[in-house]
Amino acid sequence: MTVSPLIWGITIVVILGLLAFDYFFHIRKAHIPTLKEAAVWSAIYVGLAVVFGIVVLVFGDSTMGKEYFAGYVTEKALSVDNLFVFLVIMASFKVPREDQQKVLLVGIVFALIARTGFIFAGAALINAWSWMFYIFGIILLITAGNLLKGEDSGGDEADNFIIKLAKRFFNTSEHYDGDKLVTKIDGKKVLTPMLLVMVAIGGTDLLFALDSIPAIFGLTQNVYIVFTATAFSLMGLRQLYFLLDGLLDRLIYLSYGLATILAFIGVKLVLHALHALHENNLPFINGGEHVPVFEISTELSLTVIIGVLAVTVVASLVSKSGKAQTVFNNARRHATSYLELEYTADTAERERVYNLLMDEEKAIAVMETKYRDKHPESEEILEQIAETHRQHTEHLSR
Repeated sequence: MTVSPLIWGITIVVILGLLAFDYFFHIRKAHIPTLKEAAVWSAIYVGLAVVFGIVVLVFGDSTMGKEYFAGYVTEKALSVDNLFVFLVIMASFKVPREDQQKVLLVGIVFALIARTGFIFAGAALINAWSWMFYIFGIILLITAGNLLKGEDSGGDEADNFIIKLAKRFFNTSEHYDGDKLVTKIDGKKVLTPMLLVMVAIGGTDLLFALDSIPAIFGLTQNVYIVFTATAFSLMGLRQLYFLLDGLLDRLIYLSYGLATILAFIGVKLVLHALHALHENNLPFINGGEHVPVFEISTELSLTVIIGVLAVTVVASLVSKSGKAQTVFNNARRHATSYLELEYTADTAERERVYNLLMDEEKAIAVMETKYRDKHPESEEILEQIAETHRQHTEHLSR
């Protein structure tokens, strides 16, 4: 189904409007979002995505609607996985919590721009060469294999190549100046870590796009559906970050679920390419003749995606090993945040972090020994907790 330029225009205006609303009414003034605020706005953005899908079902057709929901769920799952990397980058740069929202929004805008470029480039490649489906399929299968092996692309390292270049050729500050990108030290203009962390987030977004765009093209070749599913999956990612903060580590089997989904879509892409060979011009495949293959329907794709994610999330949440890992990782994060004096200018936030750490310490105390000893950094984390107690006591005695 062809989408008119008017519909394209309205869709783009709505998405830009949501981004502008997010900036002017939520993050223009630096603050730390409450759990309630993050939950409410996450629900609103998911609701908007669902309403849009229903509109596509009603005014488009059932195929477009199913493809949209399959693409949205897949891209949303990949976006949650991306939050793990954002968490690492934020921690590496010690971004003040009250300024993290702005960094995330910049990352989302950059991701939307980068992925839009990849979407139209991918569509052009597919239209020109049908064998691009093989390339996309192989990319997804390789990505799935790397997820199973626990490998990454190196994009989660805050001190990556781009950052090293920036530090080498430009004057950079070691300290933040609110949310300013440039500040003055001894009368000279220097780049702040805020600019560098935005560059790091943007760089990782480019790497994420190399996986996510082939994944959604494996579910639909309708450029409008690819664009809207990708855009709505990114909307609300900022709120989701704060909602899931502290719970992300709990999803210990997410990488296995994503690997399964990406491998499934990769196989679907290869089968789709083979199915398209009714005019087979590749003599080394079936002697150049038509290749009869099983074609995976959108309904089956949607069922597999939702089913795998449901099993992955439930298995992660009920796993005792996952619960133990979550407690230790949260304790380490809270202890590091408290011990980092420049973490935040908000005294109440430091007290909040300390109280959260005490909750994690109580959970560690009643944890079964076999799960406590299983964490490779348990002793180091316990030492951090002890140091936090010492510094907190000193702080109260002043």
